Amino acid sequence: MGESEGWRSADPRWGWLLAGGLALLLAVRVVALRANATDLFFDEAQYWSWSLEPALGYYSKPPMVAWLIRLATDQCGMGEFCVRLPSPIVHTLTAGAVAVLARWLYDRRTAALAGLAFATLPGVSLSAGIISTDVPLLFAWAVALVALVGLIETRASWPAALLGLALGFGLNAKYAMAWFLLCLGVYLAATPERRGLLRDGRLWAGIGLGALLIVPNLSWNARHSFATFAHTADNAKWHGSLLNPLKALEFFASQFGVFGPVMLAALIAITWRAYKQGLPPADRLLLAFSLPVLVLITLQAFVSRAHPNWAAVSYVAATVLVTATLVRDVSWSWLKASFAIHLTLVAALGIATAYAGRLVPPVGSDPFARTLGWREMAEATRREIAAARASGRPYAAVLTDDRSITAELLYYMRDEPTRVVTWFPGGRPTDHYELTRPHTAAVGDPVLYVTLDRNSEPVLAQFEDRDPLGVRQIPTGRSSRRAVAFYRLSGYIRK
Repeated sequence: MGESEGWRSADPRWGWLLAGGLALLLAVRVVALRANATDLFFDEAQYWSWSLEPALGYYSKPPMVAWLIRLATDQCGMGEFCVRLPSPIVHTLTAGAVAVLARWLYDRRTAALAGLAFATLPGVSLSAGIISTDVPLLFAWAVALVALVGLIETRASWPAALLGLALGFGLNAKYAMAWFLLCLGVYLAATPERRGLLRDGRLWAGIGLGALLIVPNLSWNARHSFATFAHTADNAKWHGSLLNPLKALEFFASQFGVFGPVMLAALIAITWRAYKQGLPPADRLLLAFSLPVLVLITLQAFVSRAHPNWAAVSYVAATVLVTATLVRDVSWSWLKASFAIHLTLVAALGIATAYAGRLVPPVGSDPFARTLGWREMAEATRREIAAARASGRPYAAVLTDDRSITAELLYYMRDEPTRVVTWFPGGRPTDHYELTRPHTAAVGDPVLYVTLDRNSEPVLAQFEDRDPLGVRQIPTGRSSRRAVAFYRLSGYIRK
């Protein structure tokens, strides 16, 4: 590995292309984010609500995404643009780290093309318009790979420190960072000449530092009945039927949309070539950090389910591997086709989010329906609160029975003094709000119950007085609605 001669002799203009391309792409994404007409998705609103109370952990995720949001909103403000702003910035940094990785392993040309390829992946383009735990996770994964190559290529101490920081940062973003150690094991098993790394104290120092940095979050979990671990286990849904070939096929098909059709087809071809002919050392390293997670998540989909983004870390190394292979094989037409597809999607996403909710889709439902109508729901709730206050019978709190409603009301009514609480039927909490703001008798009467009205009877049955205030049909685009029901409840009788 480490084609240093190619590195030194490569045309330096590739570096300028990378810097200019990433800067332009970041500018386009920031402008698109400013024009974005969607409301915060309820996961985004939930992460924002976490950021108001900085902690070492939260119910369903480690704390990094909340810390990033808090950093952004303290400097920028509380609007949707500011909440999401870390995403395009961090993705740009990740693309830079991908380029550094490719430069270590190949040359400047491959580095520039790999960095730009990663920055324009369909999954990255979609992620750059929202804030999620994958944003810091992918950055940490890319930096950890750079550190690992540094351990292999040098005798310096900095790679150990960088590896530890990256592992700790990544684990505090999402526990999926632990897949890195699995991939490292696969790489060492497949590469006997690299097993001496296991005797390198720098590797263990880096892993030890990473473990040390996740200890505060583990301590938070221990104090909260290991809530995040329980949620992670629930999310896997290893119950019921454990044979779902259609789910596995659906997940695998979705990866053509996440990684791009040309890129994924090339990765499949490279994997087949590796099986038949073997791979050069650098390619073997990258395949070891691409294939295992993709295979395991496909198996997870087969036995239960898997969201398209669950294998996202695979595509950090895979981007470099595919780009390097296409450059080496002089497959410029395929590389150009991939860039053309991905750049078209960048433009399409920017336009689509700017006009979200204002156009009628030619077929099917509005793809942005799940991210629209939440502001209007909050305004309808405000009107009910104001009417009760004006009549001299103010509400003690707003009661919800759904995490999405709780998160959205907390965000879009953030200047409303009336407290928002959530229904907690007892037992083990199943979301962050059941853990931190459950409804109890101490809340008082009356409460304004806001529900999607899917199964409200268990809540209504716990109050003596139930006054329906009507169902509002909240627009979620030009062709869809969300039914939200309002009740005035008092006389809480639950023991």
